[in-house]
Amino acid sequence: MQSARGRRFRSRSLLRVSPPSARIDLTGQTAIVTGGTRGIGRAIAVALVQAGCDVTVCGRAQPDDLPDGVRFEAVDVRDPEAAAAFVDKVAARHGGLDILVNNAGGSPESDAATASPRFAEAIVRLNLLGPLYMAQAAHRHMAGRGGGSIVNIASVAGARPAPGTAVYGAAKAGLLNLTQSLAQEWGRAGIRVNALIVGLMQTETAEATYGSAEAQAAVGQSIPLGRMGRGQDIADAVLYLCSPLAAYVSGARLQVDGGGERPYFLDLVKGAEG
Repeated sequence: MQSARGRRFRSRSLLRVSPPSARIDLTGQTAIVTGGTRGIGRAIAVALVQAGCDVTVCGRAQPDDLPDGVRFEAVDVRDPEAAAAFVDKVAARHGGLDILVNNAGGSPESDAATASPRFAEAIVRLNLLGPLYMAQAAHRHMAGRGGGSIVNIASVAGARPAPGTAVYGAAKAGLLNLTQSLAQEWGRAGIRVNALIVGLMQTETAEATYGSAEAQAAVGQSIPLGRMGRGQDIADAVLYLCSPLAAYVSGARLQVDGGGERPYFLDLVKGAEG
């Protein structure tokens, strides 16, 4: 008869699984990751390389270093002609395009009442129009070869109020709608379009957003899974959406947020009762 200790050991060992990048095989596929030189984008690019993809990343400035197996092109995705030329170049080099990850985005804080028209337009161009231009360019190549996968990196800011980054939140909300609209329009061509709603993340710029390491730890403890997200969490979700495991998944909004942010009113109620 097996002891309780033996059963517990066996259960724990069954939970030890390899990371998705080691289990999902995308060998021979060609992928583009915008904004793939650092942070979440870099983690996504590395995971795709580990899964067997030929990966090209883009940004506006040459990075100091690149992960092994990743190519770089200097591109401003906000420029539709530059975006199209970049996609055409990658597709020509590899004989097609299978995966597009629209990761480039972001915004500094800005009060909505005083945000200039120039600022607002720049944020919308980067976070909404850039992904549209890249997707349009990718569509020409994917539709011609039977399909492909487009993953848009959205944010919780697009799914709930975003005070202090209202323009960014509105652009990300638009990206979520764009995802579902493209999934409807392009499904017959075999192109799957999905979005990740990314939660609070610990990247190299986390200190500027969330404060000190102690403050970040406190933020992490407020999340149901007890920590902030990491680049690998998003990369693993991208691998799933690009793999045959998600062959019938399109137009989805997959939340990768550790269970979501705790509603602030609960703490207020608790404080009032105490």
